[in-house]
Amino acid sequence: MTSHDSPSNLTAAVVGTGHLGRHHVRILAGMPGVHFLGAFDADADRLREIAAEHRVTALPGLDASAAADIVVVATPTVTHREIAGRLLEQGCHVLVEKPIAVSVAEARELVDLAAHAGRVLAVGHVEYHNPAVQAALGLAGGVRYLEAQRLSPFTARSVDVDVLLDLMIHDIQITLAVAGEEPSEIRAVGVPVLTDKVDLCHAWIEFPGGLVANLTASRVSAERVRKLRLFARDSYFSVDYAEQSVSAAQLLRSEAGTQIAPRPVEVSPQEPLAAELAAFVARCRGEAAPIVDGATGTDALAAAIRIREQVEERQLSLR
Repeated sequence: MTSHDSPSNLTAAVVGTGHLGRHHVRILAGMPGVHFLGAFDADADRLREIAAEHRVTALPGLDASAAADIVVVATPTVTHREIAGRLLEQGCHVLVEKPIAVSVAEARELVDLAAHAGRVLAVGHVEYHNPAVQAALGLAGGVRYLEAQRLSPFTARSVDVDVLLDLMIHDIQITLAVAGEEPSEIRAVGVPVLTDKVDLCHAWIEFPGGLVANLTASRVSAERVRKLRLFARDSYFSVDYAEQSVSAAQLLRSEAGTQIAPRPVEVSPQEPLAAELAAFVARCRGEAAPIVDGATGTDALAAAIRIREQVEERQLSLR
């Protein structure tokens, strides 16, 4: 049984070995300075398959996972409050996949539990750790307008939540990071297409400081698009999430006049999930690292729910 207090060689476990959980297993099992105890999943067949694939231990239950210093919770959203809460209470540092919970009330309970236990609570907003996003955010000051498109073909995965909590929440969190404040106004439209939940959504978000964000998310698209554009006073940044690239331009003023010139932006490619887990592990060791903490994850959830409420109000007005 670990003391949960030794920062040198941290022990780790993963709860939930589905689409994302299996990748957490892969990365943590090979991470230097981390001793991987194993993974647990309520689906015994899937757990057996993942454990064999990555040559890790199939843990017998949640209590066995709680023996680790750090635990990744990659289970369905409706279980986050219960599972992450139990692990925090047992002294684990926890990274819970996004969205942090199904409600702001549950999310705040998790934040309070982490604070009471003195443990790190991180939320799996993996796109924030995309090196292209980090490069752009590090250079883009005074952003006035932000535009994001996140379009995907339909899959049966994540149909337990709407497109807001499945896809758009990534861009909501990044928008809040750029703004540094809560939205002052939100307008949104959305429709269910292939499920009984909203599958396509368009949101217009304004902030007290003047930033305006225009976000589109769809899981019923013919193509896969992952783009983020930032417009500042004298500069422009276009981020391709998938390519991990940034194209940028800047306005140059001189006595001869003004001209628009390309601005080179260096990006060191890295798997975003690996960057996210490395930052989480570093924070658990007491080091400074850029994580999306529980409070930030709660803010993103709150904004997503406000957008959903706007969508529902519009749908009711049209009946």
